[in-house]
Amino acid sequence: MDGFQRHFDSQLISYGKQVIINLVDQKGPEKSLEQVFSKMTASLGNGMVKYCAFDFHKECSRMRWDRLQILLDRVADQQDEFGYFLVDPEGKMILQQDGTFRTNCIDCLDRTNVVQSLIARRSIQSQLQRIGVLHVSQRIDEQAEFEKIYKNSWADNANACAKQYAGTGALKTDFTRTGKRTKWGLVMDGWNSMIRYYKNNFSDGFRQDSIDLFLGNYVVDEADNLAFLHDQKEWRFLALPIIMVVAFSMCIICLLMAGDTWTETLAYVLFWGSASFGTAAIILFNGKEFVDAPRLVQKEKMD
Repeated sequence: MDGFQRHFDSQLISYGKQVIINLVDQKGPEKSLEQVFSKMTASLGNGMVKYCAFDFHKECSRMRWDRLQILLDRVADQQDEFGYFLVDPEGKMILQQDGTFRTNCIDCLDRTNVVQSLIARRSIQSQLQRIGVLHVSQRIDEQAEFEKIYKNSWADNANACAKQYAGTGALKTDFTRTGKRTKWGLVMDGWNSMIRYYKNNFSDGFRQDSIDLFLGNYVVDEADNLAFLHDQKEWRFLALPIIMVVAFSMCIICLLMAGDTWTETLAYVLFWGSASFGTAAIILFNGKEFVDAPRLVQKEKMD
């Protein structure tokens, strides 16, 4: 709790009032995180820190992304109260922003970027009306060229952050770019999620080692023997995944291209299915040995 208190003390000094927008699920594995975050925020007892929980996945399920307006309406009064920074042509300050929205999900990438882009959009709408670029009755979504540039900028920002952190572009960027959730966007999210899963488990160890070196979490000593970094994995770590993929592919092919009799087809499916499930079971049982884990900091802990 002490670290939580000190963190928000520094946030208040630097940025003024805070509205925490927590987008994590309020059920399942993420539920406990939301509950603890809510409890700790309440225990601060600080009127300058507000907490707003919004179950993004539940509210926007079944392509109901228009329900994000519920969240925007909920925080609209605070956004108007915070204002924005504005100076006149002579450099005299007219307005000063005195609060910020501290948005998070789990990785603070996909859901966070969507919500932040909508909050920023509402702010820039107000600013453009204030300085006379837009009339009071005009809206940004009526300015097609600006709207396109704005949405693509936020989507590109999401992709840049996500590639550094997760190894793929961001999810949900179809909504950020177009304002609509599409079936193709869902397919691409599924593809990117699979790529993330593979990279996070089987190819990201060296990335974490690089970060640890860059941040000084691991300090190289001339006396260290770094030969362990060049250790080659045994043949089975490469062979078993290949066998599993081939066996599963053959199982699908046998189902799609049935033999002369159903018993022949069943025999092929059972054989290749057993091979794929058997290799998958071995991989799962020895999961930690297959994962490409970081080595430098882990080595220090073991030492």
